[in-house]
Amino acid sequence: MACAQEDDGPKGPTMHQLATTPPVPSAHKDFSQFQYRPAGDKVIEQSDANRLLFWTPQGTPDGYAERRGNAIFYYDRTGKAIRVQELPFDEN
Repeated sequence: MACAQEDDGPKGPTMHQLATTPPVPSAHKDFSQFQYRPAGDKVIEQSDANRLLFWTPQGTPDGYAERRGNAIFYYDRTGKAIRVQELPFDEN
């Protein structure tokens, strides 16, 4: 009859520990074409959605900007479009 040995060597991280910090690199995109940034706001990049989030220094959402086709749309905290930045055709 075979016995299971629990101390075979050093143990690696558990699945729960691996899930908190996945080893997959995050996507990086160039957000330099986004010209408008609210003064004093913290900017958070969402590379997977091609979007920037704006947060006030107090920690409340202040709007976001996302690229759609040949333009970048800027929205306020209620989701209303407040400005549109058209991009030249050669940047597409």
